[in-house]
Amino acid sequence: MKPLQIKNPSEFGKVAVLLGGTAAEREVSLNSGNAVYQALKAGGVDAVAIDVTASPIDALAGQRFDRVFNVIHGRGGEDGVLQAVLEALGLPYTGSGVLASALAMDKLRTKLCWQGAGLPTPRWFLLTGDQDLDTCINALGFPVIVKPAQEGSSIGMSKAHNREELAAALKLASQYRCDVYAEQWIQGQEYTIGMLNGEALPAIRLETPHTFYDFDAKYRANTTQYHCPCGLDNEREKELQALALKACQTVGVSGWGRVDAFIDDSGRLQLIEVNTVPGMTDHSLVPMAAKAVGIDFQELVWRILETSMVASGDQA
Repeated sequence: MKPLQIKNPSEFGKVAVLLGGTAAEREVSLNSGNAVYQALKAGGVDAVAIDVTASPIDALAGQRFDRVFNVIHGRGGEDGVLQAVLEALGLPYTGSGVLASALAMDKLRTKLCWQGAGLPTPRWFLLTGDQDLDTCINALGFPVIVKPAQEGSSIGMSKAHNREELAAALKLASQYRCDVYAEQWIQGQEYTIGMLNGEALPAIRLETPHTFYDFDAKYRANTTQYHCPCGLDNEREKELQALALKACQTVGVSGWGRVDAFIDDSGRLQLIEVNTVPGMTDHSLVPMAAKAVGIDFQELVWRILETSMVASGDQA
């Protein structure tokens, strides 16, 4: 990792830690944001935690800040909306800019970008209603995983083995007011690769007894296993890390983020999605990967905040 650029916390000025938000991931964001806030305070940074329950403009009104550490997950915080507000206010912020945030929040558009760049991602089919079910089955077969395109933390996702389950999965995902798609089920090993200031962190291999790495497996279950080192040989892990960096570069992700991927049973790498505001509790995946290279949680938060120092204008 590159050496720290900022030595004195006063160089950051007054920092607003934005957390909460109004999306389905609000609970996760509150936990992440509080952890980030505590770490910044422990490092001597003049930080203020702000729970955004409605308009971020209203949340910031009447206060003067020098920069923002954004820890709002999901729509309204991770999709370019908040980034555009901060651009208009002239406030530097952590994470990707408007364009990259909007693209990465939309899993479908991300996959289209990756496809256009020649990067591997599982086949998918857009579901606009029950009239698409049979065409989807003919195109992908079973099993598939059905996803709302603009939700995170596996919210609204379910696996389908037959037409009846596919219809039920579509109905569930359609509750989230965004595009819904079915994706080819990948049999293999699941990995996640953190990115910090243009460098890949060690890959983590995920293992869960659940059908897939769902919300409960991520945040509630004690049966999920995280393997770091991930078990790949050095060259294979470097290949996976290089693909993750390319995936970020293709959609313009900057500052920090996390890429989810599979290596299927035939050995092919498959990109699933990229997160521009990953979870940031002290047991989340990016902190876990950072710890493997000697970066503790407080230093990680400091390094992420440093990325806001180099950005002016649209960070994407």
